[in-house]
Amino acid sequence: MLKRKMNALIALVVVMMLVFTGCASKPAEETATKDGAKDYKIVLVLPGPINDQGWNATAYAGLQMVEKDMGIKMEYVESVQQADFEATFRDYGEKKYDLVFGHGIQFLDAAKKIAPQYPDTYFMIINSEEGIAPNVGGIGIREWEGGYVAGTIAGMNTTSKKLGAIGSFPFPVIEGTLDAFEAGAMAVDPSISVSKTYVNSWDDISKGKETATAMIESGADVVFCSANQVGLGSIDAAKTNNVKAVGYIAPQNDVAKGTVLASIVYNTPKLFEFVVKKLVDGTLKPEGISQGWAEGVLGMEWTDQITDEQKSKVEEVIKSLKEGKIENPYKEGE
Repeated sequence: MLKRKMNALIALVVVMMLVFTGCASKPAEETATKDGAKDYKIVLVLPGPINDQGWNATAYAGLQMVEKDMGIKMEYVESVQQADFEATFRDYGEKKYDLVFGHGIQFLDAAKKIAPQYPDTYFMIINSEEGIAPNVGGIGIREWEGGYVAGTIAGMNTTSKKLGAIGSFPFPVIEGTLDAFEAGAMAVDPSISVSKTYVNSWDDISKGKETATAMIESGADVVFCSANQVGLGSIDAAKTNNVKAVGYIAPQNDVAKGTVLASIVYNTPKLFEFVVKKLVDGTLKPEGISQGWAEGVLGMEWTDQITDEQKSKVEEVIKSLKEGKIENPYKEGE
């Protein structure tokens, strides 16, 4: 009897040890994977501050998502001026970083110049769709799709039939966004006119307010801006003059409640996670990648100023964009 009890006890101990070992092995395996991932040296170079409630804030959110979901530590440097782009890229190349993100098309020229000197560092330019062998890639948001939806919303909410659209620089991606805004508005009502202006800045908030104010004084009753922080100035102008604005890039409805009709939101974190996964998988190539509504990189934040009927019509437009039924109205050089 005693022998049977001892055998049973030993068997129980063995089973418990196996259970414990089995349970313990999974966290150890996960930790090893995460520790391995953290060996990557990745930096995000930003043209503005992470608290800009727009372009740079969404990029910082992407950095946080990569750290949380993938266990990969990313560094960042903010408010880097254009004159310092090349020096900044060169610095991280010298430090043998695996991946350097330049957050904006304005970084492309610097990448083209510096990348050949550091073949072991991959330079990924956000909002570029240009791949340059061996180590420059681009991943772009189809911004024109966002601009088209913004124009649809503005077109539904104008009474003066005059709209204002502000761009940063006349880069093709920005020109395309403003042209699509105009096309979206005119699809609602062909008699609508759109005033388009470029301010040659990403961060001059006062210039945004000044430019939008001039548009409003000329009759525009809804304004839109694709120029990073400049957009905050345009929203302020709309608020001051009791007209409306369409938020863009980040959720901006709370920037001026009652003024912002709705926001077209970039799911920028998905872009960063997409690229970093390719780095980890060893599949990162010098290619241009384009994503938009269909890939879940663009989204909406509504306000109660948008009626159910308007919302339904906007969602129909988004569905058509996803299905490729609406063409990009922008033709470079025209």
